[in-house]
Amino acid sequence: MIIRDFKRAAELFLDSVATFTCSELLDYKEFVFYTVVTAMVSLDRGTIRKNVVNSPDILAVIRDVDHLKKFSDSFYNCNYKSFFEAFVEISDRIKEDKFLGPHSNYFVKEMRLVAYKQFLASYKSVTIENMAENFGVGTEFLDKELSHFISIGKIKCKIDKVAGVIESNTPDKKIELYNQMLKKGDFLLDRIQKLGRALDI
Repeated sequence: MIIRDFKRAAELFLDSVATFTCSELLDYKEFVFYTVVTAMVSLDRGTIRKNVVNSPDILAVIRDVDHLKKFSDSFYNCNYKSFFEAFVEISDRIKEDKFLGPHSNYFVKEMRLVAYKQFLASYKSVTIENMAENFGVGTEFLDKELSHFISIGKIKCKIDKVAGVIESNTPDKKIELYNQMLKKGDFLLDRIQKLGRALDI
């Protein structure tokens, strides 16, 4: 966590959830808090579902940590307005945390990015107004946020300002695989031709 490798931190926390005994370092509720927030910002939905949302060890105490269950469940269930409400509270705690505090701005930005990407993955196009309503934020705020993430290449979309529509630029996986196969085929054919010429000599 100290070096912002949240993915590795989450993996290590999850590996230790069932066998955690270091209560002299931090109590189990605090350990679960770190586990959940690092997992949410860095791991895929399948891993979050299996190891966080449906984990008996985490479920045993997650309700005892203020706003944490709402934070994880609303994100996984795509209830973005509730997620943002809980996220505000979680963010305040992170700012005061001795380990995560120095990285609070980075964490908040990355967590919002993950949520935006998850929402946009379900659409080819969606209005800014619709997305803002889903997240419970203003259209100007969302437009500014998305424009920033698009400009630095974090979100593959474009915004039609006139129509007020966000359009996905995510390439079709089948087309991408087809193009990769063509490139590999051309490379292989070139190698075979070179080999053929070498054998003729």
